[in-house]
Amino acid sequence: MTDLSFECTGVRADRYAAAPTLLFRLRITAAEEARVHAVALRCQLRIEPARRGYHPDEAEALSDLFGARSRWGSTLQPLQLAQVSLVVPGFTGETELDLPVPCSYDLEVAAGRYFRALRDGEVPLLLLFSGTVFAGSGGFHVEPVPWNKEASVRMPVDVWQEMTEAHFPGCGWLRLPRETLDALLAYRSRHALPSWQTAVESLLATAEDAEPPAPRARLFPGTAAARTAAVHPAIERTAP
Repeated sequence: MTDLSFECTGVRADRYAAAPTLLFRLRITAAEEARVHAVALRCQLRIEPARRGYHPDEAEALSDLFGARSRWGSTLQPLQLAQVSLVVPGFTGETELDLPVPCSYDLEVAAGRYFRALRDGEVPLLLLFSGTVFAGSGGFHVEPVPWNKEASVRMPVDVWQEMTEAHFPGCGWLRLPRETLDALLAYRSRHALPSWQTAVESLLATAEDAEPPAPRARLFPGTAAARTAAVHPAIERTAP
């Protein structure tokens, strides 16, 4: 059986990718200079948040993921970053290549919220490997990549920041239900606001000055109207 070992020697942002992408540099070594024709490799990447420290403001920003800091002993569990596949070309003995990992900046995704909360330092990552090896000096035979193959790397937080700034400079993303977007568009049109940013800022200013809305018993839970009213009551209060 061909014994492969994996090492991650670094990670960088791919500035030329069409979407936010990290490039993990992998070194794959076959024992005894064995000939490998190809590897159909799968990799699961996990964030290991318990393996680093946090500033007080970082801990506050992470409270929606892990709860109060007093509970972190039980709640600071690994987060999945991505699961990707890669075909490794043939090599003898050792090879190095980049593992592209597309990333989401959606703040509804736990990994996105985690990275957003960090100021500096490094993020401990664990790469778990599986897949199929095609190896052999005469002809080839097929073998699985053992499930215990893994590699660790500590990625600087500024690598993630560089990646997101390259694609979304000075911006962030929020995912909203279609009903909420429709209501926000209607509000923007009624008030002739020039941009989405202006519309949101107007709603925030209105919400700060307004009294808390009274319960709306006539809306049935689960309906589109109920969801819309719960998400953006300021839109309804300011409607003519």
